[in-house]
Amino acid sequence: MPAHPAGVLHAVPAPVWLPHPEDVNALMQSLWARNVAKADDGVLTVAGHRITDLVDEFGSPAFVLDVDDLRSRAREFVTEFSRAFDRVGTTARAYYAGKAFLCTAVARWVADEGMGLDTCSLGELMVAQRAGLDPAVVGLHGNNKSDEEIAFALDWGIGRIVVDSLDEIPRVAAAAAARGTTARVMLRVTVGVEAHTHDFIATAHEDQKFGLSLQSGAAREAADRIVAAPELEFLGLHSHIGSQIFDKAGFEAAAGRVVGLRAEIERAHGITLPEIDLGGGFGIRYTSQDTPIAFADMADQLADVVAKACADAGSSLPVVSFEPGRAIVGPAMFTVYRVGTVKPVDTGAGIRTYVSVDGGMSDNVRTALYDADYSCTLANRGSEAPPVVVRVVGKHCESGDIVVRDEYLPTDVTPGDLVAVPDTGAYCRPLASNYNHLPRPGVLAVEAERVGWAVRPETYTDLFATDPAFAGTTAADTDAH
Repeated sequence: MPAHPAGVLHAVPAPVWLPHPEDVNALMQSLWARNVAKADDGVLTVAGHRITDLVDEFGSPAFVLDVDDLRSRAREFVTEFSRAFDRVGTTARAYYAGKAFLCTAVARWVADEGMGLDTCSLGELMVAQRAGLDPAVVGLHGNNKSDEEIAFALDWGIGRIVVDSLDEIPRVAAAAAARGTTARVMLRVTVGVEAHTHDFIATAHEDQKFGLSLQSGAAREAADRIVAAPELEFLGLHSHIGSQIFDKAGFEAAAGRVVGLRAEIERAHGITLPEIDLGGGFGIRYTSQDTPIAFADMADQLADVVAKACADAGSSLPVVSFEPGRAIVGPAMFTVYRVGTVKPVDTGAGIRTYVSVDGGMSDNVRTALYDADYSCTLANRGSEAPPVVVRVVGKHCESGDIVVRDEYLPTDVTPGDLVAVPDTGAYCRPLASNYNHLPRPGVLAVEAERVGWAVRPETYTDLFATDPAFAGTTAADTDAH
């Protein structure tokens, strides 16, 4: 499509944080997986594979996973946090947060790199078991665990169940007693620290569903009940303050409060709690406005924070565990779409160019749900056309069906082009839906020597497998009885 006759100068202006590109074809490399690049002709490549060839063979939309990038991030996290906490005299452990994105292959890959797995449902536990993980390195979260989930966890022998309510304590204890075993538990504490993030992903303030409040005394009461239950082995305390966190301040406050409560419980009961868990939430760079901290720097900062908190409380250093998810898988994956329509719209304040693609909120609801920002690039060719701010939108019957709110693309973007959106590895495929009866896209795992589905795309046959075309009794039949 040619440039709009009104011209680029009459386009809706870019947000203040969005830099004008010197070259609209160039990648901002910090937003992309390490093996993603642009070929000389402008085609996006991943591990040497051209995205045009991948789409021709596997279709679109598709999530594209750089396997080496995922594994490298997991390995780097384990290495740097182990180094930093060894420096202060204790051990760090990492549990991959499966809720970010989980499939059998990913569970195996992160385990190969030294990570345990954090799960929060029966389905996620089943993935871990199917992947052949050692149950000792698997944990179970959840604010409303079912009896079936607790039973599966105990029967398989997982390493820890993170208790989230007073109601849950006797249920886990009874399930353990019925099996003649001991349940290894941690207590999730709401420490009253709010991460500077969206309200729906900040999880340590008082008015929300997770954990037991330190301020109200519920956390101390729960600890007392756990200690009193012979069927429970009290491992320690757990805290998670939110997601997309870019500084240590929240962790510092949370660690101080968790360590203080730990010392209080140990003194009251004459026991030692061997572990604390400070959760995850490490931020990644979705756009140029995000400023994540390198794993090595964050590890050093948090090791010093925990060491100081323990010294201040006069308590021993515990094993410290973390639960990164987004920081491992988020940057390792991008989504590729095919453009269907390009529509210039006069907003009254200028021309906004709407670029519609063959997916949308059914494969990435985060823009609508969290007001999230993303970037994108033209993926199938280079362009000499000047850049213009566009809005990339999906094909669903919702005006809020936005994938990328504001980004520069060439003015000659046209139907049939491919657009790629980086940093879609976390919470996109897991939150995907069949809205408007669209099948969910697959996850294409790409390595230099091989390409294949880590999660295959759904088909319409899959979609209708759950629709039996019910032909039971009618309302009239019911009334007759």
